Amino acid sequence: MTQAQVTVKHIQTEKAAIAQGVWAGETFYLSGQLADPVSGTGESAVYGDTKTQAASVFAKIQKALQAQGLDMKDVVKLTVFLGPDPKTGKLDFAGMQSEYVKYFGTPQQPNKPARSAFQVAALAAPWAMLEIEAIAVRGR
Repeated sequence: MTQAQVTVKHIQTEKAAIAQGVWAGETFYLSGQLADPVSGTGESAVYGDTKTQAASVFAKIQKALQAQGLDMKDVVKLTVFLGPDPKTGKLDFAGMQSEYVKYFGTPQQPNKPARSAFQVAALAAPWAMLEIEAIAVRGR
């Protein structure tokens, strides 16, 4: 019995510690995305609350997918890691969800991915309140 070989392609740069994403056949695995700052740089950067960070992260996911010839309609699975807001110490699932619904289950883009959401004590970046990774499939 012969098995078909799957082509694997890593989307990466020499400077980054991880791949931005990895193609395995027609499936694209996008590494976890963190928010970009809304103002400032370096230690003076401001990233906003969970809703603001979610808006940045979903926009980054869409841009990364589009760079690979995909879009949000191709996302089959999201994994969301939510940390507490450092100001309140509380998780803001509703802040993330308010941005999620702008990309999935809309009249323009009715597809909804499978999704898992986890509360975490903290993320690698001390200012981060959420990180989201995505799996997308190029449909035929």
